This record gives sequence, structure tokens and C-alpha cells, in this order.
Amino acid sequence: MAYSATNFHSVTGAEFGKCVTKGTGGELEIVTHPSGSLFKGNDIKRAVQTGQAPIGERILSAHQNENPVFGVDSIPFLATSFEASEKLWEAARPELEKILEEQNLKLLYAVPWPPQGLYFKKEVNAVADMKGVKFRSYNTATARLAELAGMLPVQVEAAEISQAFATGVAESMISSGATGYDRKVWEHLTHFYEVDAWLPRNHVFVNKDSWDGLDDATKNVVLACADMAAYAGLWRSIQYTDFTLKGLRDGGMSVAPAGDSLKGELQGFGETMTNEWLEKAGAQGKAIVDAFKAK
Repeated sequence: MAYSATNFHSVTGAEFGKCVTKGTGGELEIVTHPSGSLFKGNDIKRAVQTGQAPIGERILSAHQNENPVFGVDSIPFLATSFEASEKLWEAARPELEKILEEQNLKLLYAVPWPPQGLYFKKEVNAVADMKGVKFRSYNTATARLAELAGMLPVQVEAAEISQAFATGVAESMISSGATGYDRKVWEHLTHFYEVDAWLPRNHVFVNKDSWDGLDDATKNVVLACADMAAYAGLWRSIQYTDFTLKGLRDGGMSVAPAGDSLKGELQGFGETMTNEWLEKAGAQGKAIVDAFKAK
């Protein structure tokens, strides 16, 4: 797992591991390794595909270069609430399962992050104020957003955020209140703007060869524990949203919704990026977005 042990995704994953271990009477034991301690975030998916680790968690939108569909949960302003995020997940899940299966992975569950907002070390009222700022990116969508706003995208994994801000490698980012709270970004940044741009998901998947080696009874326990983890993770994310925004305020940050002018400019970028994504994702992508809008 790429995130710190105290992050709600890691807590949910650890509980999932205990659920499987207990449910199988110790026949199948799952032990989690948070903070990228076993494999760095960017290496987790490949490690599980190739069987170096049997199971892992990854934010799939970071692998949009492999398949545009992986970025479906990071299309700006498509699904901007927890309710909409769940509908988008329902629409996208069958296609994601199929793609991952072709990559020797079995998808178990996914949990959304709280809505994404913008972090800066200064007041920002318009896109013009962002020009030249070094912006932490974690997937294609965040890098593209930086480009459109005239910022300089810098790829930084979650475990390295604090160091990146402390050393000036990055000066801003778009992320959830949860990531900012976990990494105590108020030590380096001053403003958080709620823009509810999207709710990306962390996905837990298992190496398909390992999965195929399990008997049906064990598979059923894993799937039941995965369903419970998805449910618990969603509620944690919802509750964590307000808690972490309060934490940012208590740390001394200014936390407020983005102004109408800034939000309008960002939504314009959202339209551009939606059209670009649909073009790349083709019929598969269009089918998912149509199914989501029909729900």
C-alpha cells in the first residue's frame, strides 16, 4: 500500500486483511505494508501483475497511460459528490474488471478519496495567479490540469509529499483534505480551496494466478471481506472529509470554497479534459459515461 498506516485507505486495507485471515481460520493470511515500504506507489501494480506481491492497492488513474479507462474517476467535474462517485464506479466497474483481468489482475474492491481541492502557499483568485507555480501531479489528469493553468507539473508520490513541499520541489497540488491532513501540509502551504473536482479511487487487486489457486470457499471469504471493506472505506471517506478540513483549519490553513471566477475557469478546463478523455477512451469510455449519466 502506498499511503501511511494512519490513512483511512490503509486502515481499511488492514481490516480487510484481518477479515480474510480470520474468515479463513488463518489458511490465507493477508498482511499489509503501508507507506510504500514493500514497493513504491508507482511500482505496486506491476509488482502484483508479475507476482512479486500477491495483492496490492493502487490509485488506477496513475496508470492512464496504459489504458485511458483507468482515468475515468479523474475526469474533472464529471462526478463531484460521493453519490455520483458511486454511480460512476458502478458504470465503470465491469470494464475495469475486464481490462485488469487481461493484465493478470482480479479486482476486489475500490474506495473513493474525499473530493479533490487545490492547495497553494498563497491566495489564488484566478487561473492567472497560478502561472509558473510548481504543481505536484500524481496522474495524467493532474499533469494536464497543471499544463492548462500554466503551472509546472512535478510527479510526486504520496509518501514523498512532505519532503517535496519542504524542499520547494513542489509548491501546490490538487488532492483531498485527507492527503493534506495526513502529510501536515500546513507546515508549508497556506490555502486550501474546495473545488470538488473529482473523487479518485484506490483499487485493491490480487494477482490472478494467485486468485485462481484459491478454492471456492476461500474466494467467497475474500469477496465477502472485500464488500465489507468497500462499505467501510466509503463511510470512512465521507466522515473523514469534514474531519480533515477541520484539521487543516486547526493547522492554520485558510480553507474555503473557490471563488466563482476561479471555479468557472476550472470548469472550462474540465470540459476540455472531458472531451480529450472521451477521444482517447473511444467507445469504451463513451459507454461508461453514458451509463453513468443514465443512472
